[in-house]
Amino acid sequence: MTMLVQQFLESSAHSKPAKVALVCGERRMTYREVDVAANRLAHALAEAGVQRGDRVTVLLENSAEAVVAIFGALKIGAAFMVLHPSTKPDKLALLLDDAAPCALVTQSTLVQGALDVIAASSVACVVWADDRPLPIQGRARSICWHELASCPAERPFCPAIDLDLAALIYTSGSTGQPKGVMVAHANMWSVASSINTYLMSAADDVILNVLPLAFGYGLYQIMLAFQVGARVILEKSFAYPAHVISLARQEGVTGLPGVPTLFALLLKYPDLLQRELPSLRYLTNAGAALHPSHILQLRSAFPWARLYSMYGQTECQRVCYLPPEEVDRRPASVGIAIPNTEVYIVGDDGRRLPAGEIGELVVRGSHVTRGYWRAPELTAERFRPGPFSGEMVLYTGDLFRMDEDGFLYFVARKDDVIKSRGEKVSPREVEAAVCELSGVAEAAVVGVPDPLLGQAILLVIVPREDVPITERDIRAHCARTLEDFMLPKHVRIVAELPRTANGKVDKQQLGREFSLCVA
Repeated sequence: MTMLVQQFLESSAHSKPAKVALVCGERRMTYREVDVAANRLAHALAEAGVQRGDRVTVLLENSAEAVVAIFGALKIGAAFMVLHPSTKPDKLALLLDDAAPCALVTQSTLVQGALDVIAASSVACVVWADDRPLPIQGRARSICWHELASCPAERPFCPAIDLDLAALIYTSGSTGQPKGVMVAHANMWSVASSINTYLMSAADDVILNVLPLAFGYGLYQIMLAFQVGARVILEKSFAYPAHVISLARQEGVTGLPGVPTLFALLLKYPDLLQRELPSLRYLTNAGAALHPSHILQLRSAFPWARLYSMYGQTECQRVCYLPPEEVDRRPASVGIAIPNTEVYIVGDDGRRLPAGEIGELVVRGSHVTRGYWRAPELTAERFRPGPFSGEMVLYTGDLFRMDEDGFLYFVARKDDVIKSRGEKVSPREVEAAVCELSGVAEAAVVGVPDPLLGQAILLVIVPREDVPITERDIRAHCARTLEDFMLPKHVRIVAELPRTANGKVDKQQLGREFSLCVA
């Protein structure tokens, strides 16, 4: 059986044609309507010259058109790449040059300042989702969304097999230039099936997704739902929590995927949430690890819902999850390997380490992707031969330890470890200790150059609005809970932390912003 990603949509459209698949604002689309719209777009792209293996860039906010564009590309054997709607012209130029897409699906308000970039790229066809085309110089053809109504509604022929490229997912670039991770149909099918297994997903689930589709975690909410015929409430952001939560109640939301930033915001409204989300079945966290103190707060705020703390990377999407029944026993753990996955920890010499020792996490499974687009040297660094002949495994670049029962504990990024006074300091360990202080909403730790220490520890915190806190309080707490070599030399209290487009704390920017201040 060929496992193609568009079959998630096509199978659900066949078995549940009248069921609502997407809710985007006031708009509701059934599985049949999404499938037909994707078929029409696929025919238009094929007529414009898009072929098997070509790339189709989707530059849109979270919307029905974005979902249609993803599946429209897949239906003719092309690969999609979703970019964040706030992508600036310089970065867009870099990504278009790297991926060399044939087509772009976008809207005029998002590319007004990037028309020259598009004209100079490989893009030969622009599909305007808002029916307000802008003039593009050169050979690019324009297609307005309303024109798709005249295209055939039948499913086009798709020559792809499951080894073909389904998507390029670009990393956030927080540690360097963005890299395009090559995701095959089989990779995406494998990880979606695995996640749906442990989440116990079903057709009656309703998933609230406020995460950008350019973020793999946000993208997979569509895949998870469509594979089982569930419904997705697709919102552009979580800027107005009361509105989103009210909508979630109206729709009977059962699943809430989030990141630490979103959950920190949610925890400001515990009374509202308990009253408004009685149907909530589970919460999931990925993108960055939840601090144990935040896990406990979420458990208290949502005692009736199952909380899944998870860890993953774009290069394989998901690695492990903490079963909800283990949250109270192991709040600092990110769990066990997801179904159909093997994980182990190696030392600098590549040999497997016993339980309790810290080393690099290695991931083995059919969801491990094919490497980085047009970057063979970078691919060779992270994707290496596995224990059995002919296979490749993922070296994550993250330091972990594993306990005797196989539960994993994140320590640090290998390149994030702070070397101070000749000692190695894990930023996460310091952050977790600081977050235990009641007046702290969020904390981030980075190393900054220091002439005596090599690197000094900089602690940046966001205080809770309802609990006053001072630098003196923070330093006293650190002195009580941390070893001497882990104590921050510099402490800053800020209103918010800088973030990447995917919602992660941008530690590179933190280091740049504060290095001059502490010099």
